Amino acid sequence: MSTPEALPDRYAVLGNPVAHSRSPFIHALFAQQTGERIEYGRVLCPPDGFAASLRAFAASSEPGKGPARGCNVTVPFKLQSPALAARVSERAALAEAANVLRFDADGWFADNTDGIGLVRDIEQHAGFRIAGARVLLVGAGGAAAGVLGPLIAALPREIVVANRRRERAAALAERHRAVAGEVRLRACGLDDCGDAFDLVVNSTSSSLQGVATPVGAAVLRRDALAIDLMYGPAAQPFLDWARSHGAQAHDGLGMLVEQAAEAFFVWRGVRPQTPPVLRALRGQLAQAGT
Repeated sequence: MSTPEALPDRYAVLGNPVAHSRSPFIHALFAQQTGERIEYGRVLCPPDGFAASLRAFAASSEPGKGPARGCNVTVPFKLQSPALAARVSERAALAEAANVLRFDADGWFADNTDGIGLVRDIEQHAGFRIAGARVLLVGAGGAAAGVLGPLIAALPREIVVANRRRERAAALAERHRAVAGEVRLRACGLDDCGDAFDLVVNSTSSSLQGVATPVGAAVLRRDALAIDLMYGPAAQPFLDWARSHGAQAHDGLGMLVEQAAEAFFVWRGVRPQTPPVLRALRGQLAQAGT
């Protein structure tokens, strides 16, 4: 007698807006590649209703489908996620934000996979070695908080956090001081960053504000790697600026795939292969003209 096929576990991305999310496409390819039976959707949360939407999804059921097992959290709710979980990973606690929740029977688990996604993208897809490098992290908001810890763990020589409000950059750097070890860590404003960095990471939304970059070209060493955490049209002004000053330009699409792969591992205990999924995603975006 054949064994009935298990119902697919359900996952989703919760945010506002969320219709643009590529996560369902990415996780569908991960599931196909690994043979994991999951379904992945989107949940639009009201601006003041994230917690209620999250609890409703976690408790929901659908005919012919398994239970909700976890979710991704995107803007603007990442900062709210850790407080709703029974257990929080070290990287989410350090970032004070979570983009992954796992609905364990003994209490929800919150994690942050953004930073490790960035590091893996930089080192595996861009072919850049962070260890020993001088790094400039532009911005001190939620995106910067999510990536600073894993950047430190990659052991660059120095990380400078630059922000329009210097005190915000200083607070973010100070929060990470205990894990910095021998990595030099300092904060500055946007006009006194220093120059000739090996790696420049733009975590701001400057391109959406009509500004290619909030820092001067002197921050780029010749052949430096300049990466914007956004992708598509939102990243294009920064990428064009970087190339025009002799840097290697890289968008955030690889980070998106790598953080999703880490989330998949947190949920399923299986690590998917990312290069074919990244190629497929770039192909999809090129076909869509975005």
